[in-house]
Amino acid sequence: MKIDKNIIIDNIKTIFYALVIAIVIRSFFIQPFYIPSSSMEPTLLIGDRLFVTKYSYGYSKHSFPFSPPIINGRMLFSSPKTGDVVVFKTPADNRTDYIKRLIGLPGDNIRFISGNLFLNNNEVLKSRISKTDIIYCGKETIEVNTFQEKLPNGKTHNTVYLKNYSFQNSDIFTIPKKHYFFLGDNRDCSKDSRYLTSVGYVHEDNLVGKAQFIFFSSDFRIGSIFSFWKWHKTIRLNRFFKRII
Repeated sequence: MKIDKNIIIDNIKTIFYALVIAIVIRSFFIQPFYIPSSSMEPTLLIGDRLFVTKYSYGYSKHSFPFSPPIINGRMLFSSPKTGDVVVFKTPADNRTDYIKRLIGLPGDNIRFISGNLFLNNNEVLKSRISKTDIIYCGKETIEVNTFQEKLPNGKTHNTVYLKNYSFQNSDIFTIPKKHYFFLGDNRDCSKDSRYLTSVGYVHEDNLVGKAQFIFFSSDFRIGSIFSFWKWHKTIRLNRFFKRII
């Protein structure tokens, strides 16, 4: 059987063009991400899959696959707003993607006093929504209180705290120029900017994009996505196309 070389070449071209289009979309417009941990509960659950817009804060080398050094600094930069849920490259290795909520802007002062969050010497207001909710912290379940927090710009979101506030008091975090301070909504089960040696202050060049909405969600702890006979339990239909706030 004779193989037509033109067909092979056309197929290679098709694959190449498709790959280029996918890279362009992923780098400049929108990129999917998977949530592997519980640090952003109750906002984001393990197994959520979401879309992140890459153009929201402009572009840096981290906008592209493998972070090639093709951009020095940030192009078309637009400042993120307090309360945004942001994907960024952790400063510890400039490779690992983290997703957290932006709490502090350059020049802000942040501290915890008796488990309460203070921003520029003003306590961030929070009102209790419920008591004794059960959520995950890693593979373990924990009992938490759920609050609605209101940031100084008026944006509200839900957070959870252990009843005894494991993160009680802190020194004052003064955010450097061109850096940002992030927290997980699962406040007592999140590695974030409070831990200066592992995450710390995040430079603006490390911002990847803004989380916009969940397009799919499944709980793999109940069953694999391939276990179709468990789909009625594993797939969270109520989270499909849910906007992230």
